[in-house]
Amino acid sequence: MANGGPVQHGYPHLSTVRAAVTALYRRLSYDTIAGFATSVAPADVAFCDTDDLYLGAQRVARELVRHYRLPDARLIVSFRDMTHAANVELTAGPEYFVELNDRFRTHRRDIGAALAHEIMHVYLHRLDLAFPGTRENEILTDTATTYLGAGWLLLDAYREDGASSQKLGYLTPEEFGYVLAKRSLLFGEDPSTWFTSARAYEAYGAGLELARRDARQPPLTAAGWAGRRRYARERRHAQEQARAAAPDDVPYSFTPDGHGPLRVSFPCPTCHQRIRVPVRGRMRARCALCRTVLECDT
Repeated sequence: MANGGPVQHGYPHLSTVRAAVTALYRRLSYDTIAGFATSVAPADVAFCDTDDLYLGAQRVARELVRHYRLPDARLIVSFRDMTHAANVELTAGPEYFVELNDRFRTHRRDIGAALAHEIMHVYLHRLDLAFPGTRENEILTDTATTYLGAGWLLLDAYREDGASSQKLGYLTPEEFGYVLAKRSLLFGEDPSTWFTSARAYEAYGAGLELARRDARQPPLTAAGWAGRRRYARERRHAQEQARAAAPDDVPYSFTPDGHGPLRVSFPCPTCHQRIRVPVRGRMRARCALCRTVLECDT
């Protein structure tokens, strides 16, 4: 939790974020992810200053448990002085103890954001899905929280001005915006209407542009003229040299296939799993993981 200190911006964890999206599809399946097409509604996690602190926190926790489809999990919420925003004790269940930073006693509108992250820890724990290393695992948790419909709360908790700042989670604001945008493009849902933070809206806009750029990379037909021109040059070099050609700054790579046609490998713009198809002009490819149908010009 950045509280008054500098907030990191940009996309320093982008490769881990994309790997987390792929891991979710592999562990949950397309059908399960499709079941999270509707995000947590603002009214369900609203917290007024007049609400009882503990009863209100328990109510919000129950709503998030319901959203994550953990009906047999019971969250017991308490508050204490601590460095981090929150902490959850991961046990066999069904009871889980969540501690929230004392700061949330007076910043109650962000309790839902903190609980969304901690309850996702419970969800991933039950799935036995984790990344090696604490930071990578926290990035997985933030990404899963956002992609499965509760992470807009974490981005909305981001506030920054000349005198103070606040950010929850391990992702940068722009990375939260990116994952939200990936979800929005998948389900046709616009989370920006729920933001109360102007800075959250800006971060979402930046992330949306990057997410749209994913769908405009060669060999996809939506790629721009400059990208298509470079793709054609790299393809020609690969064909002439009869060996793999993988420029460091492009997402695609070419590989020879024995005596068969050259093949190109590129990430799916939805789930980021690598797709490998023959180089033979215009074609339609379908990602086996997320079922996205892609129009390509290889």
